[in-house]
Amino acid sequence: MAATTQEFLELDEIREGMAVLKDRTVRGVMLVSSQNFALKSGEEQDATIAQFQSLLNSLDFSMQIVVQSRRLNLTGYLDQLKELEVNQKNELLKGLTKDYHAFVERLIAGSAIMTKNFFVVVPFSLVETLPLDDRKRMPRIVGGLSDDDLQRMKTQLWQRMEFVALGLRRMGLKVAPLNSEELIELFWGWHHPKEAEVGYYPEIPPEIIR
Repeated sequence: MAATTQEFLELDEIREGMAVLKDRTVRGVMLVSSQNFALKSGEEQDATIAQFQSLLNSLDFSMQIVVQSRRLNLTGYLDQLKELEVNQKNELLKGLTKDYHAFVERLIAGSAIMTKNFFVVVPFSLVETLPLDDRKRMPRIVGGLSDDDLQRMKTQLWQRMEFVALGLRRMGLKVAPLNSEELIELFWGWHHPKEAEVGYYPEIPPEIIR
């Protein structure tokens, strides 16, 4: 019998905003905004680097930075432009809309349009709540997690995530932890990239809709 994809994944379940792995460790995931580093002045760049260095040096646990690239599906946007062109009464604006529609079609025909999301992944293990000597004797938790264990891990994980979020906010970044539903969507999208293409509807230029 062929093995399913799920059997090869480390992920066991999503519970209370946490990814629970098969080794009984948990992960919290935060969505982080981006900033244009190249547009900053030299002093601002140095300050950002110093803040990031300070954050890394202050951590006593690991932290993973993940960049997700997803293809933008502009089909809906093109349909919206086409409808706007058909319904446009002003002939000049109708022509502008048609030209803009053709421009977008040429743009996406030449290459895939991608969007990037940035995530910070913070781990926690129940083993970390044990004294150091006990950790050496029991390097991994065996068996399922009780509700009490899960709540203890959640409390410790949330404290770590808030600590990391505070350091990132000092760099001028926005941070938002993902809830269970958002985590499910994230993991599903990673393993179903075609179905997870982003439907993007950018703002139509005001000179066209006036």
